[in-house]
Amino acid sequence: MKLDSVPPNLSASDSPTPNSDLPQHLQVQIKEASKSCAGFTPESAKLSVSVNPDICHEEKGLKPKHWAIFGSTFVTIFLAEIGDKTQLAILLMTAESRNPWIVFAGAGSALIATSLLGVLLGRWLANRIAPRTLERAAGAILLAISAVLLWEVLG
Repeated sequence: MKLDSVPPNLSASDSPTPNSDLPQHLQVQIKEASKSCAGFTPESAKLSVSVNPDICHEEKGLKPKHWAIFGSTFVTIFLAEIGDKTQLAILLMTAESRNPWIVFAGAGSALIATSLLGVLLGRWLANRIAPRTLERAAGAILLAISAVLLWEVLG
């Protein structure tokens, strides 16, 4: 194998310039990053100490996967909250105070705060416990709550 040969995942036209003063593995990373990132050039990469092709993902915006996560989260929470005690409390507070926008602002702020707490706790747990274990624990807790409620109704 020649030292200046092209890696198997690149064609000869994609090969880095042989006269470059950078190691070949960095030349390949620069070439790949410049294809996928607007504003990223081989010249700008030479100015940095290391080349990280992942730096460009922020410029590309939300991907379909992100929209799918957003959509499923929105629909799940929206359907779960319809007719629950929080919505009934908001309905009663609005009727009593006759200031719907103030109640909306207060309720919205509270829901955002509890959602933030849930996201932060979820991220913390995800870094410490396997997702499968979390799913099983949540299922066991919900089954226990259901059993207690059923016992109270029948008992």
